[in-house]
Amino acid sequence: MSESITKARHRAARRPSTPLTEFACAASEQMGTVGRRTAVVAASSGLMVSMIAVPSHAADRDAAPALAAVDTAALTASARAVLNTSPVVASPAEAVFTVDAPVVTAEKPPPPPEPVRTTRAASRTAERVATASAEVASNPAPQSVAGNAVLEIAARYVGVPYVSGGSSPDGFDCSGFTSYVYAQLGISLPRTSSAQRNAGTVVSRADAQPGDLVWSPGHIGIYAGDNQMIDSPRPGKTVQFRSIWQSNPTFIRIG
Repeated sequence: MSESITKARHRAARRPSTPLTEFACAASEQMGTVGRRTAVVAASSGLMVSMIAVPSHAADRDAAPALAAVDTAALTASARAVLNTSPVVASPAEAVFTVDAPVVTAEKPPPPPEPVRTTRAASRTAERVATASAEVASNPAPQSVAGNAVLEIAARYVGVPYVSGGSSPDGFDCSGFTSYVYAQLGISLPRTSSAQRNAGTVVSRADAQPGDLVWSPGHIGIYAGDNQMIDSPRPGKTVQFRSIWQSNPTFIRIG
């Protein structure tokens, strides 16, 4: 009994065929004759085909020839199904993009506030001048003041208020006033009235001259002649010319 052996014939191996490869093959056949480059990208959500024509002799975009059409009828049913379900995005040739920018309005800043102007109280100097004017009007300086260095200096401070312990134009007590006036002439007197009582020579009332000191216990001033004196009397008063009020004062000549 003979045995018949028939050799099997095998089909040559070939690349697997899928909708993607069929679509790429058809697109290549359509584009090959016009020298186009075709890029095919497949994604799980669909299929996108992009064809870019790059003619070597094109001068500008408007002069480039139109792209060749792809015959989708030659595609398999699977490839057409993928194309049909893929989103189609179209844009006009002259697309205009606009951006909504917020409107910025520049407002003029408010003017700076006007500086607060406060009326300053009259200075002590102004008050002294006004007071001195009133004092001079009510108690005019004696004629003996003119030409007498001591009285001319003393008269400058008419209106300065009495200040206990004061010895400057900001305020005088009685002995602070006399010592300050004499100091302007280079004569140094003791600070207290009792010490000034012994700083010079005692003269009689009849021999007293303008510029001598007029002393009484606890107080001292400067004789202005004609039974007048200039002194810093007491708290609430100011330097002024006035009549000698002491019944028996002591007159002291300095120098």
